[in-house]
Amino acid sequence: MAHMASAGSSPSFDMSADDMSAGTRGDTGPAPWQRAATGANLLSPEGSLGVTIFEEMTTLALSTGAINLGQGFPDEDGPAEIKAAARSAIAAGANQYAPGKGVPALREAIAAHQQRFYGLNPDPDTEVLVTTGATEAIAATLLAFIQPGDEVLTFEPFYDSYGAIIGMAGAKHITAPLLAPEFLPDLTNLENSFSSRTKIVLLNNPHNPTGAVFPEPVLARIVELAAKYGAFIVSDEVYEHLTFGVAHLPITSLPGAGERTITISSAGKTFSFTGWKIGWLTGPEHLVAAVRTVKQFLTYSSGTPFQSAIAVGLGLPDEFYTGIAATLRHKRDILSEGLRTAGFGVYNPSGTYFINVDTAPLGILDSVDLARRLPGLVGVAAIPVPVFCHPEGAERTRSLLRFAFCKKTEVLEDAAERLATLKDRL
Repeated sequence: MAHMASAGSSPSFDMSADDMSAGTRGDTGPAPWQRAATGANLLSPEGSLGVTIFEEMTTLALSTGAINLGQGFPDEDGPAEIKAAARSAIAAGANQYAPGKGVPALREAIAAHQQRFYGLNPDPDTEVLVTTGATEAIAATLLAFIQPGDEVLTFEPFYDSYGAIIGMAGAKHITAPLLAPEFLPDLTNLENSFSSRTKIVLLNNPHNPTGAVFPEPVLARIVELAAKYGAFIVSDEVYEHLTFGVAHLPITSLPGAGERTITISSAGKTFSFTGWKIGWLTGPEHLVAAVRTVKQFLTYSSGTPFQSAIAVGLGLPDEFYTGIAATLRHKRDILSEGLRTAGFGVYNPSGTYFINVDTAPLGILDSVDLARRLPGLVGVAAIPVPVFCHPEGAERTRSLLRFAFCKKTEVLEDAAERLATLKDRL
């Protein structure tokens, strides 16, 4: 199940032998696009290029009229004052290129946010960089530091763009398993995933797709091992404000982490403006400067009026931040109850937009197959967790499905009612 195409997904097109060899003539190895597709589980060993699982499930949801709980994006806008700030910025003429490192107001707001919530004090001029979403921040950071022969360690399951960028850069993608039911790594065996070639530890905390929030002992062990092996830490924290009953702890705040850590976040998840693509990273000046060197030749800058609007959002009162987490927790509970009634084994998440379930209690061990049948069976779409894994991890997570609960309450209530009928329809 390493590749969606080889797992039977509908390919968007098949590359001919000549097409596939175009990037490999002269024994130069796969082209960067081929490495990226392989890293994201899109390229089969036979050479067919498949659509992403998100596209496949969205197409199924549309064709069956199913509620799409696969892709993790909200179905309603964020705060009105942020939208008003964007409109005001457009009207005021903030419609040309922003500075390459981001508009000053947003960089200052990011620094103030880090101090307010975590006691961190990045310099907004030299230690903050605004990016086109967290995805560009991740890509620019990896491309700045890794090269063929390096190893990048992620936790598995992993967000698909990680594998794509690691592959594009020609590095080796190493994974450490997150183990149910808490989806935390085995600290006794974690060092086995490190080597003298480990260049970056890429952490996603709170974690997508499992919903785990890593506690301090886990983070401290990661810092200890990164220091021992001379690795950088890249911490993707886009769900930092979406935790339930546990506090998010940035790994860079731990002793020994700050000098080797790039921290990444974005406006999309916190403020429900995923289409604006405003992200950022913070870290030591020399690391941020290296990432900025790469980033300026990707997008240079983007979203000028949105940047100043997000600066307004970052200054919203504490009640906003506690409110979004409480609302999302209520939505989680609505969906989890429907999933339990359906007969799934439910792993209640500590953070993010996502609930993972085990299909095995229903006598179903192949979540990819069930994901393709579910829209037609009960009118709900989900994402199989094995697609976020390498082959060994895919086998370990073979019966897991991921559902998103970042939807309107009435949509989740409808989905829960539909799911409750699943046992009778199987």
